[in-house]
Amino acid sequence: MVAGSLTAVCLLAVASAPTARAAAEPVGDEAFLDGGEMPPHPDGWYAYGPVEGLPEYPVFCFEDELPAEGASHTSFWTELDTNGLQVIVETDDEDEAAELATALEAAAADCAADWLRENPGSTAAWDDYGSIVAADGGHIYGVHTAPPQGGHGVRLFGVGRDGTRVTLVDWGQMGDLEDAPIGDFSTTLAAALGKLGA
Repeated sequence: MVAGSLTAVCLLAVASAPTARAAAEPVGDEAFLDGGEMPPHPDGWYAYGPVEGLPEYPVFCFEDELPAEGASHTSFWTELDTNGLQVIVETDDEDEAAELATALEAAAADCAADWLRENPGSTAAWDDYGSIVAADGGHIYGVHTAPPQGGHGVRLFGVGRDGTRVTLVDWGQMGDLEDAPIGDFSTTLAAALGKLGA
């Protein structure tokens, strides 16, 4: 009788104890930026998402750091060459989230040098635009790349965290670092961090 009761209790515990990932609430639409919160563009922004998982193509500079598990993303674009992306990753705990945010920041800081090694004869530059005081903190980086036979491109990356969630916000267009809208992008990242816990 005792053995049977113990077995029943164990089976009930196994059936009713979800994993940490399964127990986590999915990232809702309200946690994501909308087009109106991206850096202003004269033609406005289009958006697709959020959708579960990572984008179909690897995210420039973060191919090896962004996990597919727990990820959702929204893509942004304009009528011209400007585009953007927001990825949110729901992790199992705050330690994992902090570790992921640190890895993403390191990848952003190393991006220009890594790209140059893979593209000899090209030029690249980067800058650290500092921290954003919101949620558990954010940081902004800029990267400029110029292949020998191609156009110049500039990207801004914002990495931030709120609890168990980490976000990467990406903005890009043709040009160089002088063309990057640092102030507007800072506002965008602050908005992303403000919504991240929703």
